[in-house]
Amino acid sequence: MSELAHPDIRKTSNWSAIWVLPLLALVIGLWLLWRALSEAGVEIRVHFADGEGIQANKTQVMYKGIAVGKVIDLRVSQDIQGVDATIEINREAKDYLSRDTRFWLVKPRVSLAGVTGLETLVSGIYIAVDPVKGEAVHEFQALSEPPPLSDKLPGLHITLKADRLGSLDEGSPVFYRQIKVGQVKSYRLGDDQRTVEVQIYIEPAYVHLVRKHTRFWNASGINFSGGLSGFKLRTESLVSIATGGIAFSTPEHREDSPPTDPAIPFRLYDDFEAAEAGLKVMLKLSDVSGLQPGRTPVMYSGVQVGTLKSIDMGKNFAQPMAELTMDPRTEELLLESSEFWLVKPSISLAGITGLEALVQGNYLAVRFGKTGAQSREFTVSSKAPPLNVDAPGLHLLLAADRLGSLAVGSPVLYRQLQVGTVQSFQLSGDRSEVLFDVHIEQEYAGLVNASTRFWNASGVTLKGDLSGVEVKSESLQTLLQGGIAFDTPERVAAPVKRFHRFALFADEDKAHAGGQLIELRVERGDGLREGTPLRYRGLEVGQVEAVCLADDLASVLLQVRVTAAAERIARAGSRFWIVRPELGLVRTANLDTLVSGPYLEVQPAARAGERQTRFSLLPQAPQAAGEEAGLALVLSASRRGSLKPGVAVTYREMAVGKVTRLELGPTADRVLVHILIEPRYAPLVRGGSRFWNASGIGVDLGLLKGAQIRTESLEALLEGGIAFATPEDTSPAHPGQTFALFDEAQEEWLRWAPKIPLRP
Repeated sequence: MSELAHPDIRKTSNWSAIWVLPLLALVIGLWLLWRALSEAGVEIRVHFADGEGIQANKTQVMYKGIAVGKVIDLRVSQDIQGVDATIEINREAKDYLSRDTRFWLVKPRVSLAGVTGLETLVSGIYIAVDPVKGEAVHEFQALSEPPPLSDKLPGLHITLKADRLGSLDEGSPVFYRQIKVGQVKSYRLGDDQRTVEVQIYIEPAYVHLVRKHTRFWNASGINFSGGLSGFKLRTESLVSIATGGIAFSTPEHREDSPPTDPAIPFRLYDDFEAAEAGLKVMLKLSDVSGLQPGRTPVMYSGVQVGTLKSIDMGKNFAQPMAELTMDPRTEELLLESSEFWLVKPSISLAGITGLEALVQGNYLAVRFGKTGAQSREFTVSSKAPPLNVDAPGLHLLLAADRLGSLAVGSPVLYRQLQVGTVQSFQLSGDRSEVLFDVHIEQEYAGLVNASTRFWNASGVTLKGDLSGVEVKSESLQTLLQGGIAFDTPERVAAPVKRFHRFALFADEDKAHAGGQLIELRVERGDGLREGTPLRYRGLEVGQVEAVCLADDLASVLLQVRVTAAAERIARAGSRFWIVRPELGLVRTANLDTLVSGPYLEVQPAARAGERQTRFSLLPQAPQAAGEEAGLALVLSASRRGSLKPGVAVTYREMAVGKVTRLELGPTADRVLVHILIEPRYAPLVRGGSRFWNASGIGVDLGLLKGAQIRTESLEALLEGGIAFATPEDTSPAHPGQTFALFDEAQEEWLRWAPKIPLRP
């Protein structure tokens, strides 16, 4: 029997290769689980108004042509007002599911603006998303319409403000020289509820075309205008006719304008013409006759620089306001001193003005100012303003007391040849004069120098007296519309500068009158007027130029121009008085003044004294030079009686002197009569002389002697007078001596008859 073999017992490990497969499967499973979890999307819910075209597990969510999610479930919402789509969004997009993220359904759309969503005809409807990074949310409300372009899109995003939307719509093109460079993003009603705000987008390649002073206008449809000069048809493009559009351009004079600030909105004008004259200007009107909004032009030197856009009559129709659109080139010219006025046809004796308005209708004219700040509000004048003060030539200022018949455009004549015009007139600062702005044409400017004299040549000058009548007129033109004439007596004189001031005389005679101007003061101006002559020994040596009240209203001032012997008359010692007619039974004088009126008489100074230009008029003519050297006496009477200055003082019924003046005594109990005895008769007055009132008639009645009537003379009977008698052997009277004035003479005085030698 063979021995049984013994087994070779060896110790083996617990690991077996068979376990490799399960372990490998476990690792793969874990990897797949991790990958599934790491790549799993984020579920959100989007509410749509309806689910037309949306399919679960098929409709995708697209962003810039790439799928970022898919609809995994579609249900009717709990309020049955729409559908809720459960969408799984890729995990990498989860940070962009914020409150501002927007979803909308993209499907084919056909409109006048074009065809959109055409790709959905092949790929089917999809959901578009506009992601915005932020705090994550999981429920959204889908937009009913595609949103406008994002503000983050590269390019220029700006706002335009318009009065109305017109035919613009989202997607409407934006043109530059008929090339599409952008589109309308959106539009909305402005916060003021009166304007429309249009958001537009300019592509990056064309951003540099929009500057600070760029003009935008509505290029929709067709612009048609016509008139007597022809017709004009304008459109931006065929697309803008159908869908609307916006065009823009930068004025040529603003090509160096700085880049625009996107935060500052632009104005969207109604059309190309409005944009071309795009400055808004407001005018206050007083007359709207003939003005037509949209058609009435604004003219400057025959060139249209604007258009009347609209007229607003105001709430109570009391203050019409006009809105203008002005050429952008006028922006820097519209200063506070600019002037607007209404031009319409006018026919008068002065001529025809505004003739062009008969054809084209009333229009507005403008003259741009030179001073002041820029302004956009003005007042329309009812008449044309002064002519252009910048015109070549000589501009002068003339000062006159009154306007007369002068007007803007009145001619300025030199030897009846028109050499200039009146440009304007206005009151001086103190309201005492009228100032005229006169323009002398360039070729005639040399006719004016410091010696030139200007006068008002308007109308007809009529002068007349007993010797005849003189009629004078400069020309038929000045007869109808007024005018100014001038003459230059000295060819070689100092030249004058711009706006040199001259006096404008009332007529030619006053203009050529030289001499010295003096002032006379008188208590009353009865019969005195401009033109009253000043005479010396019967010859006219001057004339009154003005009559006015003194500032204290206590007297009248006469402005007198002395044209002859002025150096002698305008001196201290000269005396002036008024010569009036004297009518009486005894004395009649100065009858010529009944026709010509009173005049002034002058007695020049006896010798050259200090220069003087202000005098007071004497109440009466002074005594002659010889009489001034006579004997001056004073008579004291209880009453005046019929005495007055100028009545005669007689001796044996011969006039030997005159009463010079009367006054009350210091205590008012007597009347003092000042007399002057002629030098030759001065020895007749002695210390014992007796003076009595010789006025009137003396009557004595008695039963036995009857009636006696006494009178000194016919002159004394009519005018009054003083008589005196002198006894023998009394001393001579001295100047200024006072005598009593008796009411009547005594018989003894009448018998006195001394022999007194008279002076030769």
